[in-house]
Amino acid sequence: MSEPVSVVTVTNNGVTNNGVTNDGATPDGATNEAAAEGQLTDAAGIQARYGRTPTRKKRDRRILWLGAALFVVVFGAWVIWAGTDSPDTQIDARDIGYTIIDDSSISVTFEVSVPEGTRTSCVVQALNESFTVVGWKVVDLPASDRFTRSFTEVLNTSELSNTGLIYRCWLS
Repeated sequence: MSEPVSVVTVTNNGVTNNGVTNDGATPDGATNEAAAEGQLTDAAGIQARYGRTPTRKKRDRRILWLGAALFVVVFGAWVIWAGTDSPDTQIDARDIGYTIIDDSSISVTFEVSVPEGTRTSCVVQALNESFTVVGWKVVDLPASDRFTRSFTEVLNTSELSNTGLIYRCWLS
């Protein structure tokens, strides 16, 4: 709860705090305790005026706890879903090497690992010295009874390339 608001005024005979003089009495002879009770009543009125009532605090606290509980439930459901939803098939593609044949072609050798009997497609690309794609080819790989296979593809390029590599592979 916030501290009560205190009003300080200056009068001819000294500083007063909400009408309480330095000697502890109000101008009408009341003590500090009576002035403090009036101050608390004024503070409660100010709190109520601006919507800070005890029932509102309880409601705000209840909404906060419900929001936190909802977050925990949604986060827990996501963790369970993400933990059990693993992909059945994994693809692993690896660059083995490349050979620059001439100014307009390159040979790229790569290795693909997929489960037996799975058809796959891969994109092989050639890049120039400024890493611009100068050759691109989609390669369809048939299903096989081997997990890891090696392939070599020749790409036509629009200009001299200085590297060739696998861009991406997917199930087809």
